[in-house]
Amino acid sequence: MLLIPCPWCGERAEAEFTYAGEGGIARPKNPPELSDQEWADYVYYRHNPKGTHHELWLHLHGCGKYFRVVRDTVSNQIYGSAPMLEAPPAVPERKEV
Repeated sequence: MLLIPCPWCGERAEAEFTYAGEGGIARPKNPPELSDQEWADYVYYRHNPKGTHHELWLHLHGCGKYFRVVRDTVSNQIYGSAPMLEAPPAVPERKEV
């Protein structure tokens, strides 16, 4: 089980949260000008990285707020969290083994 650090409530069990998708996805500046394929890419297609990346989480059974998390998908280590309107936590550099 993950222990997720909510920026408002502190560290809580994963069962209190809902994963809300990949973080850092920017909305297109002019959606009416997008082709169907460009719009589909924005709406449906996400990266599925092996390693560290940004995620969005909702503290559903707590404060009810969305926030950003940096998590490693291999080890499930969480490097930090931040409110939506603040800069996301820094992603640590990967060390080659």
